[in-house]
Amino acid sequence: MMAMTYKNILVIGGSGFIGSQLVAQLARDTAARITVPTRRYERSKHLLVMPTVRTTIADVHDDAVLDRLVTEADVVINLVGILHSRSGPRGSAWGPDFERAHVELPRKIVAACARHGVRRYLHMSALGASAQAPSMYQRSKAAGEVAAFSEATVAATVFRPSVVFGEHDNFLNLFAALQRRFPLMPLGGADARFQPVYVGDVAQAFVSALRDDATRGKTYELAGPQVYTLRQLVQLAGACSGHPRPVIGLPPALASLQAFLLEHLPGRMMSRDNLASMQVDNVASGPMAPELHIAPTALEAIAPRYLAGVHMQQQMDAYRRSARR
Repeated sequence: MMAMTYKNILVIGGSGFIGSQLVAQLARDTAARITVPTRRYERSKHLLVMPTVRTTIADVHDDAVLDRLVTEADVVINLVGILHSRSGPRGSAWGPDFERAHVELPRKIVAACARHGVRRYLHMSALGASAQAPSMYQRSKAAGEVAAFSEATVAATVFRPSVVFGEHDNFLNLFAALQRRFPLMPLGGADARFQPVYVGDVAQAFVSALRDDATRGKTYELAGPQVYTLRQLVQLAGACSGHPRPVIGLPPALASLQAFLLEHLPGRMMSRDNLASMQVDNVASGPMAPELHIAPTALEAIAPRYLAGVHMQQQMDAYRRSARR
C-alpha cells in the first residue's frame, strides 16, 4: 500500500555519513522540504547545494528546540548513533553517553511526535541490538527500539544495518589508513563475522519505507549479499588501498588489552565494548525484505574504487614531497 506524500521531513543526524546519503536521496526522489538540524554549521554546509534542503543550528537534546523542529514536520527520521560511551554505574546496562544518544533522544523524539500530531517516525538501530547482548552499545540500541514503538499514535519503522560501507565510511577507510602506517595489523576479534551493507542501500530502505504503509510497525535488518570475517575485511582494505599487510589475530586476553589501550588514545579507534559487540555475529537472519525493493550491492563493486582513491592520493602526496611542493 502506498503511503501519503510527505511535505516536510525532519532528518536528525542528517549531516553524517549515512545521513548525507539519505538526505541526497530524499532530495532527489521526493518533493519534500528537508530540514537537517546540526550543532555545527561546518558539518552540514555540504547539504546546502540541494535546493530543498535546509540546515538549522539546533541542539536536539533540548526539549523546547525539539518541539519547534517537530512541529514543522510530517515525518521524523532519527539517525543519531555513537560507538563509544563512558561506563555507567556498577550494574547499569549501558553508559551515560549511550543513554543520552540511543535511549533518551528517541524517547524525546517520539514523545514530541505524539504531542504535535506527527504520525510517522523512522529510526536507525543496529544489527545485533538486544537487551541480552554482550555490549552496552547493543543493549542501548535495543532500548532505543523500545522507545521508537512507545507511542501508539506514532507509526514507527526501525532499521538494523550491519556495518555500513561507502566512500566516506569510518570502517574500511580506517583499516586502509592503518595499513599505510604500520607494517602489520594485530587484530582483536579477527574471526568476528559481518555482513556489510552499502550506504546507498541503507538510504534506499528509508525512502522505500516512506513510500509504503506496509512498513509501519516493522523492524528491518539491512545487510549486504556476503558475509566476511573481520580479518577478510581488513585484508580487502589493505589490498585495495595498495598497502596489504599481514593480519595477526590476537587471542582474547591480548585483544582485550589492545582495546583497553586504544580506547584511551585520541580518536578512540576501538574500545572493549566494541570488542564485546563482536562476540555476536553481525549477520542478518535472512534476505532483505521484498517491500524495501533493494538488490543488495556487493562490497567488491564499490569499495575497491574508493579505497583505491586513497592509494592514488598517497601517490600524489609522494610526488609532491619528491618535488618539494
